[in-house]
Amino acid sequence: MNPILNQIGALFIPVSDIEKARDWYCDVLGVPAGGEILFGHLYILPMEGVNIVLDSKIYSEENTFKTPPFHLNTNDIEQAYKYMKEKNVELTTEVENGHWFNFKDPDGNHLMICKC
Repeated sequence: MNPILNQIGALFIPVSDIEKARDWYCDVLGVPAGGEILFGHLYILPMEGVNIVLDSKIYSEENTFKTPPFHLNTNDIEQAYKYMKEKNVELTTEVENGHWFNFKDPDGNHLMICKC
């Protein structure tokens, strides 16, 4: 019997400043920023489904994501694009094929939002 589950528990994002990253991600995702920063370098975003863990200990410019490792879901891609634009998030693509777009977080991690 295989002791490894076919489940993803968490995705780690390297960030340079854990408090600033927490505040930025919580603001963009519209989730409370009241959780505890663990061990001085980890913050678990309150997500539905797979957890996203912001980690300042693993940060270096070389460790930032050059391509999106996952996508965040939306039901309305045009509204999501407009929302991110209004938040002055650095958008790196337009809405492509009516289904997705890419953006960067303040540390330069490339991420994606995709219509589900």
